[in-house]
Amino acid sequence: MYNSQLPTDGSTAALGHSGLFNQKAERHGNERIRVLLKSFGLRTSLIRLKVIDALLSAAESDRSLGVRGVHSHLLDLDIPLSFLSVREVLKRLCSEGVITLNADKSYSLHPQAAAVLHGE
Repeated sequence: MYNSQLPTDGSTAALGHSGLFNQKAERHGNERIRVLLKSFGLRTSLIRLKVIDALLSAAESDRSLGVRGVHSHLLDLDIPLSFLSVREVLKRLCSEGVITLNADKSYSLHPQAAAVLHGE
């Protein structure tokens, strides 16, 4: 489809092909989270994917996140979810055994869920 705002000099830089590659890489990264959710009998939703991804990112950085931390992380990524939505998703994932609520009110992946993610 023709877009009058894009240059017509033959340059493909303005077409955002790097964004296309990033979407493919993100989709591939989310595939393991999709498998995880399916193994726990849960449907995949964007908010579940993003919440689990936030927890995984925090764990890789040796950080722990509570509800506010997850919500702030998602807002930093320009994912406009309400605090209540994030809290409800965390509670649901916790009740299904995907994540655990730690004594310091932070959340982490349940060891069984971590085993699924790592293919064990």
